[in-house]
Amino acid sequence: MASITIRNLDEPLKARLRVQAAVHGRSMEDEARDILRTALAHEPAQPSNLAAAIRKRFAPLGGVELPDMPRGAMREPPDFGA
Repeated sequence: MASITIRNLDEPLKARLRVQAAVHGRSMEDEARDILRTALAHEPAQPSNLAAAIRKRFAPLGGVELPDMPRGAMREPPDFGA
C-alpha cells in the first residue's frame, strides 16, 4: 500500500481535520483517507462542446425562424491620408 506525506499544511486546516476526525471517531489519517476516497470516487465530467450544451438546454423550447435580412454592398474603407 502506498503512502504520501503532505507538507506545508496550514494549521487551521489541520485543526479542522483533527476536529472532523474526532467527530467521526477516527484518526486524522483515516479521516484524510476517507476525504480523498470520497473526493476521487466520481469520474470527472468530460469537457463538453459549449454550442452543443446550449443547444441541448434550449432544444425542448423549439426553434425560431428568423427572416433573411437584405445586405448592402460593403463600403470602401476610410482613407486616413496615408
